[in-house]
Amino acid sequence: MKFKFKIQQYQTDAVENTVAVFQGQPSHTLSAYRRDLGTYKKQRITYKEEETGYGNHRLELDRQTILRNIRFVQNLYDITPSETLAKGVAPVNLDIEMETGTGKTYVYIKTMFELNKQYGWSKFIVVVPSIAIREGAAKSFTMLEEHFMELYGKKARWFVYDSGNLQQLDSFSSDSGLSVMIINTQAFAASMKEGGRSKESRIIYSKRDEFGSRRPIDVIAANNPIVIMDEPQKMEGNATQDGIKRFNPLFVLNYSATHKTKHDTVYALDALDAYRQQLVKRIHVKGFELKNLRGTSGYMYLDSIELSPKRPPMARIEFETKTASGTIVRKTKIFGTGDNLQNESDLAEYEGFTLSEINAKGYVTFLNGVTLRRGEVTGDTNELTMQRVQIRETIKSHFEKERQLFKRGIKCLSLLFIDEVAKYKSYDEEGNEVKGVFQKIFEEEYARLVSEEFHI
Repeated sequence: MKFKFKIQQYQTDAVENTVAVFQGQPSHTLSAYRRDLGTYKKQRITYKEEETGYGNHRLELDRQTILRNIRFVQNLYDITPSETLAKGVAPVNLDIEMETGTGKTYVYIKTMFELNKQYGWSKFIVVVPSIAIREGAAKSFTMLEEHFMELYGKKARWFVYDSGNLQQLDSFSSDSGLSVMIINTQAFAASMKEGGRSKESRIIYSKRDEFGSRRPIDVIAANNPIVIMDEPQKMEGNATQDGIKRFNPLFVLNYSATHKTKHDTVYALDALDAYRQQLVKRIHVKGFELKNLRGTSGYMYLDSIELSPKRPPMARIEFETKTASGTIVRKTKIFGTGDNLQNESDLAEYEGFTLSEINAKGYVTFLNGVTLRRGEVTGDTNELTMQRVQIRETIKSHFEKERQLFKRGIKCLSLLFIDEVAKYKSYDEEGNEVKGVFQKIFEEEYARLVSEEFHI
C-alpha cells in the first residue's frame, strides 16, 4: 500500500517561517574539512589517516539581522515579538508550536529539505524523548521518503544512533548529501554525561581503539549540525542540555505543542487554531460535576445504580471509612434504601446520610434532603481524586459505547488528554519503562471495572 500525502498550507507556513529567519544567509555547498580517520597501528608502525569531511557552513548573519528576521515573521503571524535573541544551547534557538496530531514530524523533515535547498545546510540531528517516539520518527522518514523525493529530487540518508555501530558516524561525516542522525534521550542523556559510568558514556567520550583512538563526540561536533528537538519540554535536564552543547549545533529548532522553556517563537498553531481549521476531529467530551454540599466535608461519589428484577434498585457509592488503625481510606460498597453511611464509615462527617430513595433514573436521596446524581462527586477532593474519577468514568463510558457498537463492526475509541506524557509513562536512563501515576490509576480502575462486570 502506498500512502498519498496532501500538502497542508499550515504546514507550509511553519516551514517557511523557520526558513525565513535566515533570510540573507548566502547559499553554500557544505563546508569541507580534513576529517580525522584516527590513528592505527600496523606492523609496529603508527600512522594517521585523513579524508575530506563535510559539515554545515557557518552562519554569516549577525545577531541583529537574525533578530530582525524573527520579528518580521512574528509580526506577520501575530506572535509576541522577541526583544532579544533567546538564550539557549546554540547561538539561535527557535520554537515551533504545533498542536498534537497536526504533523510536526512532517514539518521538521520538510524544513530540513528546505534549509538544504535554500542555504545548503545538510547535517541534522533529531533528538527525541523516548524510544517509542524515536521509532515513530524513524518510521516517518521511511514513509515520507518517496514523497520528498518527488518534491525535492533527493533522499535524506538517516540512521538511528547506536553506540555499538560507530562506523555510522564516519558515514555521516563523509556524506555530502542530506544526512540525519536520530537519537533518543535514553541513549543521549546517559551517553552525553561526561564522566558518567554508563557504557554509552564511556564509549562516546573515550578514545576507542576500534574507532581509531578517536572520541565519537568529536566526530559528531566537527559537522556543526542543526539540532531538532522533538518535545523539548521533556529534555530539559542538565545532562541532556550539556550534551547538546557538545554537539556544537549551528542552531536549534524546538517542536512541541507545550513548550516549557520559551525561546524565539516563529510559528504557533494552538488547539483552538487547529479546531477552527478542522485539523482535528470534533469529540464528545465526557464530564462530571463537583457538587459542594453545605454542612458536610465527607467525600462521596455515586458510581452507579444497580438494577435487578429480583430486588429493588441498589446504589454503588464510594465513600471514606476509618480502619481499625484509625487510617482514613476510600472504599466502594453497594447500599440499599435505609442504609446509613455513618454507621458504615464510623465518621461524623456522614451524619444524616441515610438513604431514603434510590431512583433507577440515576440518583439517590438521603433523609437530610441531599440528592446525589450518578457521576457527581461531593466533599473533600484533590486534583488526583478528580483525575481518578475522570479516568474511571471514561473507562465505564467506553464499555457502554463498545456494547452498542461492537456488533455493528464499529471500533470505539476513547481518549484521555493529559498535561504531560511522563504522568502516564517514562523511561529511566537504561531505557526501562517506568509507569506514571495515570498509568497506575488506569490499570487499577480498569481491573476493578472488569472484575465488577464479569464477577472475576
